[in-house]
Amino acid sequence: MTRLVHRELANGVATITLDSPPNRNALSVRLLSDLKDRLDWALAEPEARVIVLTGTGRVFCSGADLKEQRADPASGAARAPVTGSFPEILALIWESPKPVVCRLNGTARAGGLGLVAACDLSIAPLTASFAFTEVRLGVVPAIIAVPVLRRLDSRAAAEYFLTGEVFDAARAAEIGLLTRAVPEEELDATVARYAEMLAKGGPEALAITKRLLRDLPEVPFEEGLRQMAELSAERFTSEEGQEGIAAFMQKRPPKWVPPAL
Repeated sequence: MTRLVHRELANGVATITLDSPPNRNALSVRLLSDLKDRLDWALAEPEARVIVLTGTGRVFCSGADLKEQRADPASGAARAPVTGSFPEILALIWESPKPVVCRLNGTARAGGLGLVAACDLSIAPLTASFAFTEVRLGVVPAIIAVPVLRRLDSRAAAEYFLTGEVFDAARAAEIGLLTRAVPEEELDATVARYAEMLAKGGPEALAITKRLLRDLPEVPFEEGLRQMAELSAERFTSEEGQEGIAAFMQKRPPKWVPPAL
């Protein structure tokens, strides 16, 4: 059976590509299964320092495959297969110790925006459009709200969750859904620049910094200072920290930087 998600590894970057253009890369059971398999591979692959998630065609991801969400004609029983593995996939991306960059090849809707929000960085062409269309179908942006509400301005979240209005990439960047919105001809170069910068960071330092970004805002101020003083001392004296300092002093790349960089 043909895979709906492809993988590639080059220069420390694992690229995972959604490839189901006939249904606009919808989150079908098959695609979700393939996506989890590819994410597991990238997380386990020692040479993969950065993960880039992208798609084929003009749509990055159109959300849940609605054909699979319909009731069974024979029994009338409702089905909702997207709720099975999708939360696990979002958690894999969100909690990944390796930085994950979303390279939007185009438009995203509904569940596709959960993938966008779960990634550490998301870059889209200015021609892309976005919408949380769930309420117009009588459903709710439930699962994706977990990562999305951690990115969006609260007023913007209310505006677009409740209205289902389409908005452009410039607005998506303004409200925090995207890191950058760039001209289409600059998309690949922008993603490559971010991937290269990320690959130069120490693997342990990147993983810890991701946790810091996620958890520290919830820690009381003085407790945060205490914890971060301990972490700072630990990292300066760590093997990775000492290698980074030595490399800086000797004007050479640290050992963790892929040779091509």
